[in-house]
Amino acid sequence: MKVAKDLVAASATPMVLGILAEGESYGYAILRRINELSGGELEWTEGLLYPLLHRLERLGYSESSWQSVAGERRRRYYRITDHGLAELAEQRRQWDTVTDALKEIWLGLGERGPRTASPFGYQT
Repeated sequence: MKVAKDLVAASATPMVLGILAEGESYGYAILRRINELSGGELEWTEGLLYPLLHRLERLGYSESSWQSVAGERRRRYYRITDHGLAELAEQRRQWDTVTDALKEIWLGLGERGPRTASPFGYQT
């Protein structure tokens, strides 16, 4: 299943902020975590992630620093700020509203079945 671009874009900010709330991380590790959390359904590219990380930093939601680990190349590590934690809480409230509404709709469909189009309008 391929997740629609609109849904990926809408969920990108809260997803990355949530991952950074788990602890500081670097780009490739964030990509792996997204893939892991989605059971492989979300395969983000660097072209999606890095502009988002830069935007989050510009907005003050995250900050970054270069770090060297023995035997490995330098990496830019990102961490969430207090402002980012507040934004994550707000994003979560918004997503809770959206998912609750979708659940209500989908549960209702399960009880009566989906409506189908006919020449005379919708039928259940």
